[in-house]
This record gives sequence, C-alpha cells and structure tokens, in this order.
Amino acid sequence: MSLLPSLCGSWKLGRKDFTGCASQLPQQDYESLLERCLRDGCLFEDKSFPATLRSIGSGALLGKLPRRLQWRRPPGSGLTHCHQSPREAPWELHSNPQFYSAKARRLDLCQGLVGDCWFLAALEALTLHQDILSRVVPLNQSFTEKYAGIFQFWFWHFGKWVPVVVDDRLPVNEAGQLVFVSSTYKNLFWGALLEKAYAKLSGSYEDLQRGQVSEALVDFTGGVTVTIKLAEAPDNLWDILTQATYSRTLIGCQTHSGKERVLENGLVDGHAYTLTGIRKVTSKHGPEYLVKLRNPWGKVEWKGDWSDNSRTWELLSPKEKILLLRKEDDGEFWMSLRDFKAHFMLLVICKLSPGLLSQEVGQKWSYTMLEGRWEKGTTAGGQMKSPQDTFWKNPQFLLSVWRPQEGRKLQGPCSILVSLLQKPRHRHRNQQPHLAIGFYLFRMNKSYDDQRRLPPEFFWKNAPLSWPEEFLREKEVSRELWLEPGRYLIVPCTSEARQESAFVLRVFSRKHVFYEIGRCSNVIFSKEIVDQNEGQDEFFAKLFEKHPEINAVQLQKVLNHMPWSGLGSTQPHFSLEACQGILALLDLNASGTVSIQEFRDLWKQLMLYQEVFYKQDTNQSGSLNWAQLRAAMREAGIVLGDDVCQLMLIRYGGPDLQMDFVSFVHLMLRVENMEDVFQNLTQDGKGIYLQKPEWLMMTLYT
Repeated sequence: MSLLPSLCGSWKLGRKDFTGCASQLPQQDYESLLERCLRDGCLFEDKSFPATLRSIGSGALLGKLPRRLQWRRPPGSGLTHCHQSPREAPWELHSNPQFYSAKARRLDLCQGLVGDCWFLAALEALTLHQDILSRVVPLNQSFTEKYAGIFQFWFWHFGKWVPVVVDDRLPVNEAGQLVFVSSTYKNLFWGALLEKAYAKLSGSYEDLQRGQVSEALVDFTGGVTVTIKLAEAPDNLWDILTQATYSRTLIGCQTHSGKERVLENGLVDGHAYTLTGIRKVTSKHGPEYLVKLRNPWGKVEWKGDWSDNSRTWELLSPKEKILLLRKEDDGEFWMSLRDFKAHFMLLVICKLSPGLLSQEVGQKWSYTMLEGRWEKGTTAGGQMKSPQDTFWKNPQFLLSVWRPQEGRKLQGPCSILVSLLQKPRHRHRNQQPHLAIGFYLFRMNKSYDDQRRLPPEFFWKNAPLSWPEEFLREKEVSRELWLEPGRYLIVPCTSEARQESAFVLRVFSRKHVFYEIGRCSNVIFSKEIVDQNEGQDEFFAKLFEKHPEINAVQLQKVLNHMPWSGLGSTQPHFSLEACQGILALLDLNASGTVSIQEFRDLWKQLMLYQEVFYKQDTNQSGSLNWAQLRAAMREAGIVLGDDVCQLMLIRYGGPDLQMDFVSFVHLMLRVENMEDVFQNLTQDGKGIYLQKPEWLMMTLYT
C-alpha cells in the first residue's frame, strides 16, 4: 500500500489500507472496546497506559510535576469505571467539554511541562491542513455522542498507519489545570489526548522530552522531510518557501541548539517553531520578504523588525498593515527572511508529494518501500573507510531508473528521492538514541549479476556517486538525486560496523524498479501515485512570466479557462465584476493587481472551495441552498450563525436564494478576510475600534 498517497484527498486512500500495528503496541480494537463499554455502561480504562506515574516515565519530567498530580476526565458522567462499583460522577475539567471545534482558531495549542516543543511545532503545522489533520485525529469523536471515555488516533509508523487507543484521563494539578498540552480554548481537549496517544506510542510522556520536528512530521503524515541548514541556504530559498507554502507541505524550524533559554531578542534558543505563512510586502523602501512563525508556548515572541510592536509596519499601506499585523502575545509573529536565516539554524519541510524541489515536467510519480536490517556479524558493515573494511556486508539494493514515457523526448537526468528511516530499538523512544545513518549510491556496470550480492572488490574499484557528507543521528535521512537512466546500487549503513537496527528504505521517482539483491530477490514493482497539484506551478510560471502582476481582466481570463474538474459538468463563469471583487480582497497594497504569490494563495483556497462546494451540491445543480451553504462553510472551517448565514445567502445568492460557485468563492474570501481583520484589531476578542479611514478601507474597498 502507498505511503504518500494516503495524505492527499485527491489520492483517496483510507485508513483501512494501513491496519498494521506497531510491534510494541498492545492489540486493542477501538470499535470492540467502545461497544463493550457502551453495553456495560462504564468508562474505558487503558491498562496498557495507566493513569499512574508509570505512564509519565522515570526521568527528569518527574521533578517538574506538581506535588499532588491527579488524573481527571474532561466531562462529568454518571457512568462508572469498567470493572468497578458505581460511585460519584468524576470531577469535571470543564462544564462543557468538546473534543474539537471548527470555530476554534487553528493554532490554539500551548506546550505544558513536557519538553516536546518539537512535537507541538509539527502538530500546529498539521492544523493548517484540515484534511490531513482528520487522518490523524478522527474529528467525529466527542464527549456526548457514544461517549465511553475512549478515543483513537492514527500515526504513520514505519510504513504502516497504526491506530493508538487511549482513555481520556489526563494529568492535572490541584486546581484542575492540565499540566501537559492544553488549548487556549479551555474546553477543547483533542490536543491533550493526541499528546497522550503519541506518548503511548513513544513509551511514556518522558520519551517526548527530546526530539526533532522532522520526526513528528513523518509520524503525522508518512511524508518525506527535507532539512535545510539556513547558514548554507540556497539562493532561491524564498522560491522554495513560496512553492512549499503553496503546495501541501508542513514546515517547522529550529533555533540554534543548546539549553532552552529566552534571548533578549525574544527568540528561544534550543527551541522548535512552526512556520505558518510567508508574505512579500511592498514597503516605502521596496519589497520585503516576511515569514510568519509561532512559538509552541503560545507566548514569548520576536522583538526585532516586523515584530508586533515594530515601527517597520508604518512602511506599509494601511490595508496591508491591518490585514497582517496582530498585536497579541499569542506566540505568533512576523520577521524578515534575512533575520530568519540569521537567527534560526534548521528549516524542516515535510513534503506530502515528492516533487517539491524539482521542476520536472509530468504529473505521475512512482514509489517503492522496502524493509531491511543491519545485523551484527552479517549485515552491519558500517561506512566505507578502507579496502579492508566490512562495508560490502551491508544490505544492497538495486535501483533501475527509467525515463517515463511522457518524458522520452526530454534529455537530462531524472529526479530520484531516497528516504532512509531507522526503526526504534527499544519500547521507549529515548531509551536508546538514534544511530548515525546514511546511504551510498554507486553506478552498476553490466559485468555484475543483478541477482547476486556484489563482492568486496566492486567497492574497491568503484567510487560512489553519492555519499553521506556526515552521518546523522536522526530518524530519517533523505536526499534528492539527479540520475541518468540506468542501474544503480544503494547501500544504507550505520556510521560504525556491528550496530544493529531495522530500517525502512523508500524511493520515489517518475519510473523505476527497486529491490534488495541476494535476499529473496523478487522484483518489487513500484506503485504509481498522481499528484493533481503538480504541473500547475509550471502553468503559473508561464502566466506570470509575461505579466509579473495581473489585473482583473487577466484574472478573469485565467479563471474562466481553468477546467474546474472538481465541479463536475457545471462549469462556473467568472464575470469581470466578480474578478474585481476577488482582486480587491487580495490586493493588499492597493496596486490593482496580484502577484504570483497572491495568486498561489488564491488558487490554494479555490481548490478547497471547489471540493466542499461539490461535496454539498448533491444534486449537481451548480448551486447551494441555505442548509448546503451552511454545511459547506462549516467543512471549510467557517462557522456562522443561522441568521448571518441567511443574510449571506440573500446578499450573495440569487433571487431564488440559491448560491452559485462564483458567489460562494466571493463570500468565502470575504468572510475569511474579515475574520483575519477582526482577530488582528480586537483587544478583547469581543469587539474592535476603527477610525473612520480604517472603516472605509475595510468596508468600501473589500
């Protein structure tokens, strides 16, 4: 079964395809346990991850805990605990607990006593993609309907999606406050329960104390991570970030390593952050490239240029400032790309489709996943050091690279993405540190049999085409290679011989065959995946090559020439007036045009709107009624009251109170825009004060 395809809705693969369980986890069937608890009228208690210090762990975390640690469930309930006599209802953590709410802001989680900023940074990146989040966190769970104190989450665990079942007893202090992950919305508990499930997968809460953003990103998605050292960042870093934020990627970053401490500039050393957005703005001195970051603490922000209280915001137009600047100590802030490169060490991009950094023509990718093992005395050969070393003993994998049919006319090398993951060697994630791992690539010549392991003399006579610049003690190492069609040998290894571990090796390319030599050498044919978003970037580049900025007339031509395949037979028509309205919402600097970056942002939103519109348009009439409109907006993450929704239908719909797709797009863009404005200007979360010019700007121009 495929790995990356499970991430994107366009690839339509469900969890039933990934029902393997991690070897260290107990076999627990969520549906059977839920049914039994409902039948017996009791609350689930997870004996495999009990509400005791055993689940906390035995390390430094114990010293951080409050003296009287208690375990409580979010809701009160008249149910008893399974296998116990009836007693008083459990003490409530909140009078109206909710598992998840679409009304809540996406970045609403705050780190607790566990030193798992890396986990939170990855998790908050996940919240920016609702469809991917729902793969990990089944959002239909609740504390009311079919509530039995049991919840289930899904993680990608070395090639398989595995379910993790937990009860909802959470550690709190005497005041009833969560001591680990919590939400800024005190009645939401999905984040705390997800952290508990991840702690169970890892062995204990203590095992979350140290980690890398890349590890959690892979566990949440099954994607492939690319780590960029910002001190050595390529010249086209902004282009990479632009394409990454437009594509389906999750992005985290880390400051310089060391003890976690707050610096004078507001950043935290030895800390992980989430990259939540980028924006090219036009200041009085010229263009500025900004990145938006969030601290998992939910507070403590950057104090330099483009921070909340920086005077540099006065260099922007009033509208651009209103829409971007939010003066709130919520941990989220802007900074320039220049400062970002200077003050952060690593940028981690988790790619949910293989073609992020390459620009090959074509839309189809193939992948293969194989498992292997380094065993002491047989296959744990270590790295290449000298002709007398044991490197040749390592597992050997043959890779045949072919040029795809649609690319036969093109010359030049093919893009190959290789990912090596090492499996944990202990039930507890941090009990044994990661080994330093890497892989070598050799060109195979015809004189060697591709069914037998290559002898030591092959490695004496043939220099590798690619090798580890350094062996990394990380869960995953990956590299993008550019190879001519032909046969190659991949040799994964540890930095030292006789080090034992299991591993997973993945290869992505346009077309290839990949298998292990000499060990049940059956050819494993690659599986095909289709990234429906790929190829669009080439279209965008050609479009904006002639016009770096496009106006309403050009926008109209673009939107009316798009296929809109997700809407079925009903194709929308965007009028000039509609495009002028869309342009006004996107045009922050009042230039009357949009750039390629702004168009990318628009396109990403249009694809979501197309999906939810088509889903609710059950009779394929090309329009939505009141109930369908409310459901479509809710699925897109916008919740309006019934009276407001009715008014929007009157304002944007037709005389028959039906709303077509073009009007739906205009409404959605406007609602999202005004939500951002409110959040940026409100002081108390209840209201805002606008001066007359600001009021006119936000009502007339948009």
